[in-house]
Amino acid sequence: MLSISFSILDFMTLKESGVCLLQDGNQELFKVRLHLARDILMLQEQDVLCVSGEPFYSGERTVTIRRQTVGGFGLSIKGGAEHNIPVVISKISKEQRAELSGLLFIGDAILQINGINVRKCRHEEVVQVLRNAGEEVTLTVSFLKRAPAFLKLPLNEDCACAPSDQSSGTSSPLCDSGLHLNYHPNNTDTLSCSSWPTSPGLRWEKRWYDLRLIPLLHARFSQYVPGTDLSRQNAFQVVAVDGVCSGILQCLSAEDCMDWLQAIAANISNLTKHNIKKINRNFPVNQQVTTWDWTRAEKTFSVCEIMCKILKDSDLLDRRKHCFTVQSECGEDLYFSVELESDLAQWERAFQTATFLEVERIQCKTYACVLESHLMGLTIDFSTGFICFDAATKAVLWRYKFSQLKGSSDDGKSKIKFLFQNPDTKQIEAKELEFSNLFAVLHCIHSFFAAKVACLDPLFLGSQAAASAASSSATTSKAKHLA
Repeated sequence: MLSISFSILDFMTLKESGVCLLQDGNQELFKVRLHLARDILMLQEQDVLCVSGEPFYSGERTVTIRRQTVGGFGLSIKGGAEHNIPVVISKISKEQRAELSGLLFIGDAILQINGINVRKCRHEEVVQVLRNAGEEVTLTVSFLKRAPAFLKLPLNEDCACAPSDQSSGTSSPLCDSGLHLNYHPNNTDTLSCSSWPTSPGLRWEKRWYDLRLIPLLHARFSQYVPGTDLSRQNAFQVVAVDGVCSGILQCLSAEDCMDWLQAIAANISNLTKHNIKKINRNFPVNQQVTTWDWTRAEKTFSVCEIMCKILKDSDLLDRRKHCFTVQSECGEDLYFSVELESDLAQWERAFQTATFLEVERIQCKTYACVLESHLMGLTIDFSTGFICFDAATKAVLWRYKFSQLKGSSDDGKSKIKFLFQNPDTKQIEAKELEFSNLFAVLHCIHSFFAAKVACLDPLFLGSQAAASAASSSATTSKAKHLA
């Protein structure tokens, strides 16, 4: 596994809580609330809690209400057996909301009406039962925690049903069927609101409670369908280190999805840095864990002998968006992808920083080569440039500065032709050498040139100073290798 360590500043959490849709297995999408804490992602769903006396959750509640002359029941309903769900309360009128507070809730499934089981009744059948139920109706209800998203139920009680003059006709299971005018035509008495709803004296509240907790330390997230290059539309899943999975979280917009991904990524990164600091408190300096520790790496490379390339859209091999390649010293291309564009930018900065620091550390690199059947050596020196010498006698055959290299070409196998400009005659002088490790030499030359350019870039040098100041918060970013 290729690894590169680099320092980044702590991210600020962009989101703390919000609503999205969850698909858990083969279930229909339903609304959940995400709450992002420093070290955990909480998935919460709503339920109704009894707040009279000792709090408890109850599967079913019984509420008796009376029909009003103006406003009727004050309820609207959706759903039905044709959608494999009971009929649910979708709206509560503004006039009756105060009276129904603590008794009925948006999202309550109607199970019985005056003792009649309507769990498996179609939408229109339930509407007819309510129309013919009389002036006083006893409802047995249960809060439908995982109401399908296609019902488009609001999460609070602030959505009132609009007045309507329609008291007959066919209703739709996906549209609100208003029951506020379905009073008995012979009833002209005005009933006081205070005597309208009755209940056994219990009061209830709709509350959020934890459905699933995802520890973020060493967790990972992905927008891709596992094992494919297919990215989900505005959706992702988070998987904890112990395998606990959030399920597919469907956001309401692309912007919302990106906000969540960046916030979760920031928390995972910060937890990694904090965990390293915590572990290191128990060890002396020479035994401390650093982000360079990859004891079971699949492959290791000298950073100045590899080439990193950020891929443009035209270079992508499949539908993965944020990709880069690393060409090894053997010419092998390793293909990597990351989840976020910000991750890709971090990887690019990491390679630039690592290359600069490695060249600055080693200062020079020498490779064996052959010139006209004679064993030679080529030294690439950060201070002086290119030096070619006889391997046996150490006698220098030629030397040129980096600025004198005007071009080069290779045969893709072993030979490199250098084109240097003579400082006195201004003529181009060609020098051809043969190497056993062609790609390592080419990449090394590129690394030394890049480091030389970086030394003249004040923005780069400034960023290195900032990175050095924040070195105590170094972290490791991992890329998904899907070669």
